[in-house]
Amino acid sequence: MADPAMSVTPYWEVTFDADGDVDGRQRNRLLAGVAERGVRDLIVFAHGWNSDRSGATSLYSRFFAPFPRLAPAARIGYVGVVWPSMRFSDEPVPDLPRSVVDGSARRPALDKDTRTALLETFPGRVTVVEQLARLLEERPAEESALEEFGRLARLLVEAVPPDPQALFAADTLVEGVPQDGPAMFAGPAAAVCEEFARALAGLEMPSGAAGFTVPNPWDGAHELLRQATYYAMKRRAGTVGERGLGPLVGRLARAAPAVRVHLVGHSFGGRLVSFALRGLPEGVRAVKSVTLLQGAFSHYAFAARLPHDPRAGGALQGQQHRIDGPLVCCHSRHDTALGTVYPLASRMAGDARGAVGEPLVGKLLGAEWGAMGFGGVRAVPGTRACTLAEALAAPLPVSGCVNVDAAAVVRRGGPPSGAHSDIVHPELARVVLAAGRVR
Repeated sequence: MADPAMSVTPYWEVTFDADGDVDGRQRNRLLAGVAERGVRDLIVFAHGWNSDRSGATSLYSRFFAPFPRLAPAARIGYVGVVWPSMRFSDEPVPDLPRSVVDGSARRPALDKDTRTALLETFPGRVTVVEQLARLLEERPAEESALEEFGRLARLLVEAVPPDPQALFAADTLVEGVPQDGPAMFAGPAAAVCEEFARALAGLEMPSGAAGFTVPNPWDGAHELLRQATYYAMKRRAGTVGERGLGPLVGRLARAAPAVRVHLVGHSFGGRLVSFALRGLPEGVRAVKSVTLLQGAFSHYAFAARLPHDPRAGGALQGQQHRIDGPLVCCHSRHDTALGTVYPLASRMAGDARGAVGEPLVGKLLGAEWGAMGFGGVRAVPGTRACTLAEALAAPLPVSGCVNVDAAAVVRRGGPPSGAHSDIVHPELARVVLAAGRVR
C-alpha cells in the first residue's frame, strides 16, 4: 500500500477504534500484502499521544526513513498503528523545535486545537469540554470552581461498564483503590491542582531559586486535565493492544507463518504493544522483538513481585516470555514528562491524600510510581543494562529484558515534557533492527 507521505515501502496502516476493533479493509490488505510482497521482517510501530492521523503518519515516515539504508538486504515491511489518542497543543511534536509548535512554555487555557482534539477523542462531550475551557479561561478565585473543574475532568474521561475500556482501568491504579477512576479525583481538586502547579513551576525554576513564587492553583488545573486525559489514553492503549493488535498479530501468524514481527511503541504506544503480548493467541511466537521508546507506563509492569508489595505483581508480569526475542526498553533521564510529572500523576492516581504537601521534584524518581521510559524496566531478574553506544557496538541479548540508556540522543525539549518526544534518530532505528536481528 503506497502512501504519498510515507518514506518507505511497502507500508500499511491499521486503524483501531477506542475499544480495539480494527478497520477490516486495512486488516485484510495487510494480511494479503505481507505474503504478496515477500516480507520477511514486519516492523509495527504504535504512536503515543497524537492529535490525528497526519501526525502519526509524519512520525512513522521520519522514524522509518533510515531503515532501507541501514538494512539494505532485508525484506522489511512497515506498519503504522493509528489509534484514538490525542496530543495537547503545547506538547512538542517529535523532531521539531518547541518554538515551531507553540512558542510558549505553558498555556493555562484551552486553545482551539486542544478543544478540537478533546472533542474528537471524547465524542459526545461537547458541553463538558466547553465548561472546562470556560473555567480555565476565567480562573475563578473560589475554591468551589476548582472542585467543579475536577468533577468535569473526571466526567470527561470516565469509562462505565459494559464499555470494554473499563476492563483496563484496574491496572492503572494501585491495589486497594476503588476501581471507578483515579484517586486524583476523589480528594480535593484544589489541593491536587496546587500540587501540579508546584511541580510545573519547579521544572522551570527550582523552589529555592531567587524569584520563585508560589504558583496559582489554576496553573495546575490545565495539568490535571492533561493527566486525566492521559489516564484515559493509558487505559485505551491497553484496550487496543490486548483486544486489537494482539489478535491481529495472531491472524498474521496464520496468514504468513514465516513473517517475523517486531513491535515498536512510543510513550503510550509502548504500553499498547506491550499489552498486545497479552492478547496473542496461545502458541503464537511471531513476535521476535519489542522495542519501547520512552514508554509511558510503570517500570514494574513486567515484574512478578513489586518491591513495595511482594504480594502483587505488574500488570504484564511474565509477558516478556511471549516474545521470541528480547524486550528492549530505551529510556532517558532528560524525559521530564516521565521523570517528574508522570510519577506525580501516578502517585495522585493511587493516593491523592499522600501526594499533597510532600516534596515534588527529585523525591519521586526511582520510587514505586516511576515510568519505563525514565529509568527502564525494574524488578525483573536478569534484566541487562547498557548505554546506547554499547547496544550498537555488540549484539543485544537474544531474550529477556534489556535497558538501553538513550540519553545521548533523547535529550531535546522543554517543560513540561522534556525530551519525551525526541525519538526520531537513526541510532534508535538501529536499536530496533538490532533487537530483531534484522539484516
